[in-house]
Amino acid sequence: MGHDCCGQALLQIGINMMALPGGRHLDTIPLPGQRVHLMQVDSVQRWMEDLKLMTECECMCVLQAKPISLEEDTQSDVILAGGPGPGDPLQLLLKRGWVISTELRRIGQKLAQDRWARVHSMSVRLTCHARSMVSEYSTVSRSSSQEMGQIEKLLMEKCSELSAITERCLQVENEHVLKSMKACVSETLSTLGQHFGQLLELALTREVQALVRKINASDNIYITESTTGNLFSLTQEGAPLCRIIAKEGGVVALFKVCRQDSFRCLYPQALRTLASICCVEEGVHQLEKVDGVLCLADILTDDSHSEATRAEAAAVVAQVTSPHLPFTQHLGSFLESMEEIVTALIKLCQEASSGEVFLLASAALANITFFDTMACELLLQLNAIRVLLEACSDKQRVDTPYTRDQIVTILANLSVLEQCASDIIQENGVQLIMGMLSEKPRSGTPAEVAACERVQQKAAVTLARLSRDPEVAREAVRLSCMSRLIELCRSPSERNSSDAVLVACLAALRRLAGVCPEGLQDSDFQQLVQPRLVDSFLLCSNMEESFV
Repeated sequence: MGHDCCGQALLQIGINMMALPGGRHLDTIPLPGQRVHLMQVDSVQRWMEDLKLMTECECMCVLQAKPISLEEDTQSDVILAGGPGPGDPLQLLLKRGWVISTELRRIGQKLAQDRWARVHSMSVRLTCHARSMVSEYSTVSRSSSQEMGQIEKLLMEKCSELSAITERCLQVENEHVLKSMKACVSETLSTLGQHFGQLLELALTREVQALVRKINASDNIYITESTTGNLFSLTQEGAPLCRIIAKEGGVVALFKVCRQDSFRCLYPQALRTLASICCVEEGVHQLEKVDGVLCLADILTDDSHSEATRAEAAAVVAQVTSPHLPFTQHLGSFLESMEEIVTALIKLCQEASSGEVFLLASAALANITFFDTMACELLLQLNAIRVLLEACSDKQRVDTPYTRDQIVTILANLSVLEQCASDIIQENGVQLIMGMLSEKPRSGTPAEVAACERVQQKAAVTLARLSRDPEVAREAVRLSCMSRLIELCRSPSERNSSDAVLVACLAALRRLAGVCPEGLQDSDFQQLVQPRLVDSFLLCSNMEESFV
């Protein structure tokens, strides 16, 4: 079993503080800062909130009549000891759960290093935290089920067992005996983690059930707003909690809100919560069961809804059509409403008043082009290329590499169709694609750098596909695309040393060279075009730049 098993058990219970950017689970949509979850962005503020609830670990040790450790990392063990406040069972579970899961992980690390004094002192502290969680939750919760009572008992028994066995290990000097005891400690720790996971999941499920019942029963806009906000906050704690919400009827309850005219002002919040829940398979299945796609289509096509509402509906569409989630590819009900949805999304792109609205609508369109091949033909019929290329010159709508990533994704997928080339030429799209080959990050953050790499790669792929048409190829050569492609191949810094960009640029360069070989110097032809693609790739990927 081992401490790794314990870690795996913890991953299944829902204490995952790493929410995705923007408070969303959309893989393709990093959103502006105001949407990012507080725990993610403002770490200093989070620390300030927790600081008043902290205590030094020595307090725990003294209470247990244990010696204070003199090891060098004792100073780092500042652990949340206070509760989150009376009457808030959800926050209590999340905060205590985070502390206990952190302690379990640390104990596993110290056990692997055979640091028995630390393992024992941390096991004692773990027992204190587990006892506090059980006691505090019993105080604030409505009632305790028999199943929870049994798991609480098993958890505390394992905590006591862990403390006792680690104390015995301190007095053993025989390495062979200690090795056999280590396996026993590891197994106990793993079982303890499983009991903790079961208890936390049961308690969180009860709290989610209470929130869902409250939404279903309420006809008060303020109560519904508050409860929906609580549900959204829970979705930011990770996929396991989203699964619990979906299983306990959260999707059904939120679509009920989205179908009541009296709650129109709550549609954006409810839809944002739905987008988060649909990052898991259970959420998408529940959406399909309640005809959620039809509801989304109604919202998107109804101009009486606010732009914010339609943008959040687009976010749900982007989520349930994400190519990164295999289970979304079987969403049969989407095909029935696809034409209405695509038409509405193009209109939303055309009329978007902000970069965020355009980002959500274009991300939905980009994902739909992966979802079904008919969508590409439909986009061409609806003049999507003209709408997207016109938007590129509007800084209010297209102002980040994330948005350009969505646009070039659509162009890359449309470029497999023959008609696309003539539309691109007509709208001066080759020049735009050329500009995307020079995409540079402004902030230097990993997310933005990765987005720029995707833009460069997809721009090169689009160019390679479109250059089947001689007219496009000649236009690309006229605009010096070959020079830029050679620069990207030969200069790792221009492509941020990205292998994906390199392969795409080599492919595009070879396609253009087939039409206009006179645009290449002999050395470029011999190194980048004539050899096998893999040989040119190895040559370019091993190049060292000259700084002379």
